[in-house]
Formats: sequence, structure tokens, C-alpha cells
Amino acid sequence: MSRQNYASQQAKIQKEIERLNKQAQLLQSKQRKPVISGILRSMKEYGITPDEIAAAYGKTGSKIRKISVEKSAKVSVTKKSVAPKYRHPVTSATWTGRGKAPLWIIEAEKNGQTRQQFLI
Repeated sequence: MSRQNYASQQAKIQKEIERLNKQAQLLQSKQRKPVISGILRSMKEYGITPDEIAAAYGKTGSKIRKISVEKSAKVSVTKKSVAPKYRHPVTSATWTGRGKAPLWIIEAEKNGQTRQQFLI
């Protein structure tokens, strides 16, 4: 491949990239307009001023983080253990019947056995 051929292909690719970037920006601006209109409509409906938005926007990041940290500290989720439903007769391995079946169940089903045979 000659340098001139390489340079012309590079220039074509660069033009295509620029064209696609412009197309992406146009698409983004088209999608943003209705959202902005909706926000302005809501601001007018509730009498919210741009200054109030600016003040809330400045506080939002730290306020949200603080609230999420407080909630996560207060809420302690305790998971209850589930009693096993199935037991392997030889190895005594158990399974609750939830989630992905263990290999010993899968192998037994391949060999013609049913899960009911392993019920506790």
C-alpha cells in the first residue's frame, strides 16, 4: 500500500468520523428538546425559579450521598436461611430447591431419577 493511498483512505475515514459525530450531536439535541420542554413546563406549573434549580443542583450530589449512606446504615437486611428440601442419600449434600440445581441433582435426572426421590 502506498503512502498516498494510505493518506487518502485516512482522510476519507476522518471525514466519515466527523459526519457521524455531527449526526450524533444532532440526534442528541433532538432528544433533549422534549425533555427540556417538560422540565420548563413543570417549573412553570410549580413556580420554580432557575435560581432554585441551581441551588438544588449544587446540593444534590452531596445530599443524595448523605441520604443513601444514612439509609444503608439504618436498614439492616437479615436474610432468613431456607431449610433444605432435597438430600443426596450417599453424600448427604443438601439443596433448598432454589436457584440453580446442584450437579448431583442434574446427574440423577440425566440417569432417569426424579427430584421427588431426594425429598427430605
